[in-house]
Amino acid sequence: MLGIDTRAARYTWTVAIVVMLLWLVYWMRTTLFVFIVALLFGYLLSPLVNIIDRVLPGKGTRTLALAIAYLIFIGLLFVAVTEIGSRAVEESRSLAKSLPPKLASLQQPSATLSPAENSLRAQIVQKLQEQFAKSSGDIMSSLPSAGAKILSVASNLVYVVVVPILGFFFLKDGREMRDWVLEMIGDQRQRALVDSLLADVDLLLARYMRAILLLSLATFTSYSIFFSVMRVPYAILLAAMAAGLEFIPIIGPLAAGVVVIIVTAVSGGPTLGAVIFLLAYRVFQDYVLSPLLMQQGVQLHPLLVLFGVFAGAELAGVPGAFVSVPVLALVRIVYRRIRQQRVVRPVPEIAA
Repeated sequence: MLGIDTRAARYTWTVAIVVMLLWLVYWMRTTLFVFIVALLFGYLLSPLVNIIDRVLPGKGTRTLALAIAYLIFIGLLFVAVTEIGSRAVEESRSLAKSLPPKLASLQQPSATLSPAENSLRAQIVQKLQEQFAKSSGDIMSSLPSAGAKILSVASNLVYVVVVPILGFFFLKDGREMRDWVLEMIGDQRQRALVDSLLADVDLLLARYMRAILLLSLATFTSYSIFFSVMRVPYAILLAAMAAGLEFIPIIGPLAAGVVVIIVTAVSGGPTLGAVIFLLAYRVFQDYVLSPLLMQQGVQLHPLLVLFGVFAGAELAGVPGAFVSVPVLALVRIVYRRIRQQRVVRPVPEIAA
């Protein structure tokens, strides 16, 4: 009677609810990021927990397997921090002291270069000095504090303790949580849809975390061996930085390569060899190693990955860039499953 279209009103309410949910997600982005990191941390330890659980005799050993897996993880983390982290910090301090004088020496005119080339080199060095000055003199000297800020999430170290605790509960009660969600759905068709969605998400996250960890380890091993053999200055520091940046798709490896080339060139290392190695390793990783590890997990176009990384960084900084690819992959899975569910397949007619 009032001329209100009920269908349009229903769509309007749906849009309003979706906008409100998106606003709530953005408002709670820090808390959601902590839970996402805890979930990914659980998937990171899940293969080790499953192996230990199968080896232990008897039933009901899931909690014991979790405790053993956590002890192994803490031990490996302690060894990595003491053996690799200490050397990386020492090399970063050495680089912070030696880099400014080397940049200053590069501003001096060279007899082997033309005046235009000397002027161009001086401008490039000046830009580098300004960039390093904005980062307290050197971007490498800020890596330890930057890593602590990323791990602490919003400069609150309590989350470093909260994430493993949440990961423990995800590993221990993940199956019960999944069954509880399915029991809440009364419709059989919708329950089957959610069940298939959860199975796809579980497979996706397991493959993604396994692949990203192996890619990071492969990067650290390859970089550290090559840089040590070629006598590239600050080999462990550059390898550790590149391994950490592997967790940020596309942008992370690109930034690591730029830093490696700049530091190698300024420090007098084999710049051409470093460039050739970076290009060769990038081709090997992108076209051989990464597809082999990812398999059918994350199937996203590079342009969509770039958009997700930039959008995530714009919304939530480094944490947003880190979770952008899993989130986009999850959205793709949900859309594909819902679309398959809505497709009505025609029943073939039986010939008389």
